[in-house]
Amino acid sequence: QVQLVESGGGSVQAGGSLRLSCAAFGYTYSIDCMGWFRQAPGTEREGVATVNSDGSTSYADSVKGRFTISQDNAKSTLYLQMNTLKAEDTAMYYCAARYAACRSWADEYNYWGQGTQVTVSS
Repeated sequence: QVQLVESGGGSVQAGGSLRLSCAAFGYTYSIDCMGWFRQAPGTEREGVATVNSDGSTSYADSVKGRFTISQDNAKSTLYLQMNTLKAEDTAMYYCAARYAACRSWADEYNYWGQGTQVTVSS
């Protein structure tokens, strides 16, 4: 079992920055992929950024150049640095983990955090 706990969400004005964190507990040694997803009211959960165990990363087109995903050396904490935030980035952000290489679809992830709200005002 793996537990994921997000933190760092909040309210910010457009153009501002936030840094999300996701602490992973449990059998994390078997995790091959971790990622961030987000879901706004009335929409499907969408992938934001992922990182494989080899360090390779992937980003949604909408956040490329603005968001950066990273992990600490122990791979026990996942981060999402979000810069130049826009109103359309407003959503609940979720951390997710998978026992295989990263995929785009939320349904293919094994573990989820409880989410942290990000609100960007224009």
